[in-house]
Formats: sequence, C-alpha cells, structure tokens
Amino acid sequence: MSSNNNSAAARPSAANIGRLLGLSAIGIFIFFIPVTIEGKSSIPLDHMVGFLRGIMGPVAGYYALAMIWVGAAYPFVKGTWKNSATDRVFSLLKLLGAVTAVLALTGWGPEALQSKDMLPFLFNKLVISVGLIVPIGAVFLALLVSYGLLEFIGVFLQPIMRPIWKTPGRSAIDAVASFVGSYSIGLLITNRVYKAGQYSAREAAVIATGFSTVSATFMIIVAKTLNLMDIWNQYFWITLVITFVVTAITVRIPPLVGMDDHASDPESDVPSGERVRTAWQSGLDVAHNAPNLLENIKLNLREGLLMTISILPSIMSVGLIGLLLAKYTPVFDWLGYVFYPFTAIFGIDGAAELAKASATGLAEMFLPALILGDASFIVRFAAGVVSVSGVLFFSASIPCILSTEIPIGVGRLVIVWFLRVALSLLLAIPAAMLIGG
Repeated sequence: MSSNNNSAAARPSAANIGRLLGLSAIGIFIFFIPVTIEGKSSIPLDHMVGFLRGIMGPVAGYYALAMIWVGAAYPFVKGTWKNSATDRVFSLLKLLGAVTAVLALTGWGPEALQSKDMLPFLFNKLVISVGLIVPIGAVFLALLVSYGLLEFIGVFLQPIMRPIWKTPGRSAIDAVASFVGSYSIGLLITNRVYKAGQYSAREAAVIATGFSTVSATFMIIVAKTLNLMDIWNQYFWITLVITFVVTAITVRIPPLVGMDDHASDPESDVPSGERVRTAWQSGLDVAHNAPNLLENIKLNLREGLLMTISILPSIMSVGLIGLLLAKYTPVFDWLGYVFYPFTAIFGIDGAAELAKASATGLAEMFLPALILGDASFIVRFAAGVVSVSGVLFFSASIPCILSTEIPIGVGRLVIVWFLRVALSLLLAIPAAMLIGG
C-alpha cells in the first residue's frame, strides 16, 4: 500500500478529496442505505433495477436471451474454449445454457422442464434479474472501488489481517474488492500478486477460497429470492462477518494449513503511528490516479457486461442440471446427509431441507435460494448466508480458481467447500434465530 510518487496526495486538492469522500459516499448510499419508494423499502440499486425491468416489460426476456447467446459464443470467438479441459467443459455447458434459454423464453420442450419451478423460475426470477443488476451494479461499484475507499480501509485493516487470517495487510483489498465487486476481480488481483511473489501459495489459496465471494450485487438477488430485502443491511453484514469468521477457522486446519507459506517478496507493515496519514494518502493517491468518472463508468459497464455474458449461460445450464438433480434424483439428499447434523442440532423446522439445499450450492450458489424461497425465516436466512459464505461452486468460482496459477486442485477445493458450509450453518442458524426472535 505504498504511495504513488506521481500522485497529488502530498498536496491534497479539493478535487481529490471530493472524489475520495464524495464519490465513495454516493457508492455507499447506492448499495447500503434503504430508501422507501411507493411503500417498498430497499436500497437504491434495487429500486433502479425494478424500475428498469418494469419499463422493459417482455423485452427484458429477449435482452437476457441475447446476453446468454453472446456469452455462449464468446469462448469460441475468442478461442479460450481450448485452453484447458475445464474451459472445454464449461464452454459446452454455456452452449447448453443457450439452448435452455430459448426453451425458457418460448415455452417449448418437455413438460418436466417447463414446470413452474424449473426453466420458467430459473429464467424469470434469476437470469433476468442477474442480467440487469450486474451491469447496472458494476457502474455504481466504480464509486466504491475506484476512488480510494478500499485502499483507505485496507491500511486500517493491516494489523488484523495477519493475526486473524494469516494473510498480509494488502489482502484486505482483495477481500473487500471481492465482496463489493466480484470474485473474478478478487481472483485477478490475487493471481497477479501471487505471481509477483508477494503472496505465498497458502496466502493465495486462503484469499481465493475465503475472500473471493460473490459480490454485493449477487447478494441482492439472493436476498430478493429469499424475501430478505426488508432486512438487507442485517443480512449483508451478518453474512460478511460469518464469511470471514469461517475463513479465519479454515486457514488453521487442513487442507489449507499444510500449503507452502513462503513468499519471495513479503509485505512490510505500516508503522502504527503513521497509519492514519498513510490511509489518507493511499486513498487520495487512488482518487488522483483514477480515470475520470465517465471513463470509469464505461470501463466498469464493459466489465459488468462481460461478467454478465459469462455467468448467465452457466446459470441456465448448471442451474437447471442442479434443479433437475434436486427434484428427480436422490443425489443431493445423499450429499445433504453430511450437513444434517449441523442443522438438526438446533432443532429447527426444515433442518433436513436446509441440509439438502446447502449441498446443492456446490453446483451453483443460487440453488439453495431457489429451492428454499418459501421456507421459514430461519431456514431462508441461513440459506442466504450459506449461499455466499460457501464461496466455492462449480458453475463459476471453482473454474475461475483453477484457471489461475494458485496451486490448489479440485479435491482440496471440495474439502474447503464442505468445511465452509458446515461452519457457516453452525453460525448462520443461531444468527437467524436471534433476528427472528
């Protein structure tokens, strides 16, 4: 978190201070301050997306279909489909997603796929919402991540990162960037820093499996699906705390604890007496060097659209496969048995359903929310937390990690996922019981 010698931070200007404080404050407002409009209390971003979807009407479905088809073609146009076996598998799954999206929009196909809890639910409730909220959210995320707020916070988090999570202070930026941005952004940062020798293999694996969560914009979709938007701030902050508490535990146990922990260029700490000055200077440095607001919005919109075309086809294919397995096979019933002790211990109604739904999160992080949308509050809240705090899922985050140079394989990733879900359930259920009275 060193200062940029070419920055104007040594001589703070009104423009840079305005960027750091003003634009960051707008970003905080858009994502975290509930506003009541026409009797509905939600964050401004949710109101915007709802308003846009209302204006678009049936066109929203065709927009989502177009994004899915572009996303399915993208790996073949760019040639990335042949990079690895994983890329080939997921490129084929994206093609399957393009086909199922047509079936969802037209109503064609077998009755089993057209039942209201299958393709129509997946497409109308999830895919269209994600297709709108990710690019719109990306525009406003520019205000949170591009003008110094993350770096300002990161300097203050340095003293707790090493004792609690066994990672350098700079990893605080990865953690926050993932949570308010996306796991793909966080993994790009992590991989770049790891290749530079500034993270050890274990530190990079901890960050990838414990900090690289889905973004706040995805969390909004989860909360809406589970009818939790009326307690959005409680849901968001409790999920954040549980996610990072679970990471603090998993870093101390196998399989992560045994990984190589040598970094060739370790971080030097900021002296405690200079922390406020360094934080302020770091924030102003970033604000000064950031592109102008219009350029930043264009850049973030482009990244948001690229992310949208990447994830929508996978949601349609992997999500549908997961729903079909959950409804017509005992696969997730069997897998859910391993989580049943962690839900049954609290004596809640729906413990078995929560255990089964939690297991589906390995395929796609949205599945627990899709399956438990009509459950009791405690079950819905716990499912919402686990969807995020589990971090790892095969439709997106696991392939992203495998495409980096971080030395962690599928076997270790699945073990970490199991540990994260089990620990998350033990923390999320009592939290839900406290909130629910």
